[in-house]
Amino acid sequence: MAQAKSKTTRKKTLIIVESPSKGRVISKYLGSSYKVMASEGHIRDLPKSRLGVKIEENFEPDYINIRGKAKTINSLKKEAAGAGKVLLATDPDREGEAISWQLAFLLGIDPKSNCRVTFNEINKEAVKSAIKNPRPIDMGLVDAQQARRVLDRLVGYQISPLLWKKIKRGLSAGRVQSAALKIICDRENEIIDFKPEEYWNIDANFKEGFTARLTKKNNKNIKISSEKEAKDVETELAGYEYIVSEVKSSKKKSRPYAPYTTSTMQQDASIRINFSTKKTMNIAQQLYEGVDVKGLGTQGLITYHRTDSVRISDQAKNSAKKYIEENLGSEYYSNNIYKNKNKASQDAHEAIRPVDVSLTPEDIKESLSNDQYKLYNLVWIRFLSSQMSTCIHDTKLIKIKNGKYQLNASGSKMEFDGFRRIYKTETKDGNNNLPDINEGEKLEFKDIKLEQKFTSPPPRYTEASLVKEMEDKNIGRPSTYASVITTLTGRRYVKKEKKSLIPTELGFDVITILSEFFTDIVDVKFTGEMEDNLDKIEYSNIPWKEVVSDFYVDFEKELEIANKEAERIEQKVELTDEICEKCGKPMAIKEGRFGRFLACTGYPECKNTKPIVKKIGVKCPECGRDLLEKKSRKGRIFYGCSGYPECSVSFWDEPVDKKCPECGSLLLIKKGRSKKLKCSNPECKYTESLKSDKKM
Repeated sequence: MAQAKSKTTRKKTLIIVESPSKGRVISKYLGSSYKVMASEGHIRDLPKSRLGVKIEENFEPDYINIRGKAKTINSLKKEAAGAGKVLLATDPDREGEAISWQLAFLLGIDPKSNCRVTFNEINKEAVKSAIKNPRPIDMGLVDAQQARRVLDRLVGYQISPLLWKKIKRGLSAGRVQSAALKIICDRENEIIDFKPEEYWNIDANFKEGFTARLTKKNNKNIKISSEKEAKDVETELAGYEYIVSEVKSSKKKSRPYAPYTTSTMQQDASIRINFSTKKTMNIAQQLYEGVDVKGLGTQGLITYHRTDSVRISDQAKNSAKKYIEENLGSEYYSNNIYKNKNKASQDAHEAIRPVDVSLTPEDIKESLSNDQYKLYNLVWIRFLSSQMSTCIHDTKLIKIKNGKYQLNASGSKMEFDGFRRIYKTETKDGNNNLPDINEGEKLEFKDIKLEQKFTSPPPRYTEASLVKEMEDKNIGRPSTYASVITTLTGRRYVKKEKKSLIPTELGFDVITILSEFFTDIVDVKFTGEMEDNLDKIEYSNIPWKEVVSDFYVDFEKELEIANKEAERIEQKVELTDEICEKCGKPMAIKEGRFGRFLACTGYPECKNTKPIVKKIGVKCPECGRDLLEKKSRKGRIFYGCSGYPECSVSFWDEPVDKKCPECGSLLLIKKGRSKKLKCSNPECKYTESLKSDKKM
């Protein structure tokens, strides 16, 4: 009897990524011999309920499994135990390396073994290539992350209780966020202290069809500080002829911008498409991990979005060259090379670019959400334009003499658009109508314009300008900018009006204490030097605990002094006319985690609180009580009856005190490109234009 052949089942390779969406995309590229699972972010961290750093044991972190992750950990352990091999494919940065290190600890994997794979872009070739070339876990990256985490924990968990005692409960202080808050507060103080200075511009208009501005007197720059001075100059100019003293023509070349780093992407997204830094990073994460593209399936659309490098691969350069030459013309291609400003940039990463430049934003627009399209379009244009030719302008400068005075007129005209062919901006070419005139030519004077001006204070920071300042001063890392700004606004240290970041009174109070007792924490230079030290841990193998220890020596002394000497800062009470129905005392406006609310001034004896209601001057059509402006749980404004829950009338659009002429229902303000009034009755289609922003 023939013996049956035994079949051996080959064990699968387990690949662990951070997010389920990334895992789904990677699974497509691999065969049945692989299984992909997600850790869903960190699985071990410092405990939330205590410091979690053993200071006496040379700052040893006390990591614990994150609450709520037991099911994920058990699933990973079970799969790893039955796998032939485990590869850790978390994100290619310090945070991702630390997550892989923690996974290796939990799963009993030797971090020195070839267990780590990374890919800068998520496509079939990049994923398969990475899996064929695993490496050990990079302990330089891990230690740099540990140092940052421990430093931030030491600062946050030891200064925050001080702020609770000296200002109010619920406050926090962070190592990087405090330096950023100081920058914003310093700028606000500059604005407060600013004293505007008067000055006057004098422009002469000529019949030849152009204007020149007064710039010099006796070959020295001139500044006119009063109306009397301006009129005196006007009188003197009238006594002489305007003679062309010099005509200078030249070429001005504008080079294209480098492809995006995290920081420049955040800045441009804020300026050009009005995205917050947080929103930019969230949308970029989606584009990196993969989007379901019609006809192609799920595709990673951009390279890894946490990078401070402007380098791009040879393959990407060749793809850009091919696209430009085929679609725009060979004269638009230029082999541009960009260098990183920071020598310690993570050059293992590329700049942010499209994974496939042939997938134009318009080609895949219907597969993207509106926000995804806007950011992908920004990245695609920036990358492609970075490989394009220089933009060239013809410029002309005309200098005009009038006695002892000199006036200048300048203009430019585009000769070759180069990268500006696709990288559009709102910049203007200036005065393109300068005439062809020669030196020594006498001009025909038409009239003169005197214009009073005042110097302006420095502008408040926006998210874009704060990100630029933090990068220039080496404060934090681009991947942390979004969370820093979110924390500052979330803690109500800073409020956002339009695009401006304005420190609140609470923000100033926090900085007052930090500036007096923790000079290093708020010092921009010190914070930048600390970032350099974190880089040295990664690149030069400096022991991370030495960096932490050196910092803590002075910090511990400052903390002790602050706890003894810092005086309590009493918060101003904003009283209202509202009377507490429980004890009869006045109610005051307080700031809380979820915004402003009314609280009884009899606290702690009386703990009555209630929301602030805003009447809109319109009565409920059902019961006649006031309609109020309210906020939903997700923060969206709506308008509801003050008689709720007895009366449940509510509207998403703002009601006005005007009835529909066709059915008698309330009219609502429908916002869009142009405001209009529409009937609140869904069965009535009446609308009318709203010519004024004033409510009816």
